[in-house]
Amino acid sequence: MEPIGSQEARTRGPGKRVCVVGASGKLGRYMVRHALNRGYEVVGVCREQSVDKLAEFEGRITVIPGATDDRAVIARAVDGCQAVLTVLVPWGMNHYSSGTAQTVLDQAPPGARLVFSCGWHITRDGKDVYTRKLKTFVAVFGRLARLARVADLDDQVEACRRIFSSDTEWTVVRGSDLEEGESQGLPVWSRHVGDPVLASNLTRRVDFALFMVDAVEDDALVREAPAIVGRLTPSALAHARTEGVA
Repeated sequence: MEPIGSQEARTRGPGKRVCVVGASGKLGRYMVRHALNRGYEVVGVCREQSVDKLAEFEGRITVIPGATDDRAVIARAVDGCQAVLTVLVPWGMNHYSSGTAQTVLDQAPPGARLVFSCGWHITRDGKDVYTRKLKTFVAVFGRLARLARVADLDDQVEACRRIFSSDTEWTVVRGSDLEEGESQGLPVWSRHVGDPVLASNLTRRVDFALFMVDAVEDDALVREAPAIVGRLTPSALAHARTEGVA
């Protein structure tokens, strides 16, 4: 895919200023670590009650407390940033995912790389093929979560619909089931769930974060919705052997 927009307008390499929206969560903290390791200047956004979770980064990042769908908070956080990494969480019944996505789309500087996280259940073109187990889980969890008014998976779908229709330089990273553990390296990806390379349906959370941060400077991922899986999972290794990749 040809790069879209003015790539020269973005700082590349150390010195880049990036914003992590949802920085206090497990995925967010991993992204902060990866970004700092690359020499980026990091701004983190999280709820006021979660600021303490970022204590390990005190003096190394700028923390902007507030709701991730608050336009004033996001406008302040993304000012001067060349990239914005956003965790789309479906919690609550007040359109938090779509509100967060729209706010980032509206407030991010022109030409900024926007990288969002979501699950495999999001489809861009309807060509994904899901297992019965995954479809059942999404249907049951989604119904129970709505009844309990704790989460709204449909709002995450709406958030991604808005991202896909925007003219920004976006990437939506679709994660498999996640586990903790040492890094296995950059995950492998496919455009569609159902590809045999993704069959293991498992990624280390630290590597999900690594893929998010790596996408910032990977122009091949602009306006892509990669579904990822761990590099050392059985399905990824089988694919590597088939392709003759070491």
